[in-house]
Amino acid sequence: MTYDMVLIDDPAPQVRRITMNRPEKRNALNHTLRGEIVDALQRADMDDDIKVMILCGNGPSFSAGYDLQAGGYGDGSSIPGFTAPGEGAWPRHVTDAWMSIWDLSKPVIAQVHGYCLAGGSELATGCDLVYMADDAQMGYPAVRFGVPDMHFHPWLVGMRKAMEMYLTGDSINGIEATELGWATGHFPADNLAEEVLAMAERISRLPLELIRLHKRAVHRQMEVMGLRTGIRAGTELCALGTHTEALKDFMARAGADVTSALNRRDAGYGDYRTAGRAGNGDPS
Repeated sequence: MTYDMVLIDDPAPQVRRITMNRPEKRNALNHTLRGEIVDALQRADMDDDIKVMILCGNGPSFSAGYDLQAGGYGDGSSIPGFTAPGEGAWPRHVTDAWMSIWDLSKPVIAQVHGYCLAGGSELATGCDLVYMADDAQMGYPAVRFGVPDMHFHPWLVGMRKAMEMYLTGDSINGIEATELGWATGHFPADNLAEEVLAMAERISRLPLELIRLHKRAVHRQMEVMGLRTGIRAGTELCALGTHTEALKDFMARAGADVTSALNRRDAGYGDYRTAGRAGNGDPS
């Protein structure tokens, strides 16, 4: 299978690596990229020669979020996969896609560097293990104009920090994310890929039948505690958020000039684009 926006390689025996390849857009997630990520993961899950997958990003960031410049998060192609229509279809669509990674039989490791924002943080959350560069930034700046699609924060960073991140849109680095529990571990950026591959190889020593059962065991416990139900309930709040004047105003501005709209959004905070760090990507 060939793809337009992801690269596929096997860097070690029984390890499949899927690399998002929109470096000029900091791997902003449009319909094509999202569909190719899920398809590549599913194909690896069906491959008997693969035991573990690594998901990473080419260029300066893991992913700056959903592609706000591509016509309502799209790119002219169809939404990948069926989603029941009606109010809240978008947050249901993206959260179902990322949570489908939980339903794969094999573990997926997110290798996070640079920005991991909004939709990018949702994607990484859906993975089974997350290793970050020390200086990587995980955040959800989109709370400054709307309500998140996927409400993972209270579960994985704790209630108090989740509240702060929702009310400010501020990000946390790889060290903080690990201490809080969102990330599994952190490494210097120059060593990240090497360390992640070493962990993937370590996991691959276990028999595949046990890998599959262990992954399911952990996720079933989280689901019994209500994580999956909570995330689905959150999509209804996201749908309500689409009717706010704040979001309508932002989308009207973004329709004319996404870059300027994002600059205005973040100007009072002095981060993301307004700190001069986001380059050509548009962290959503």
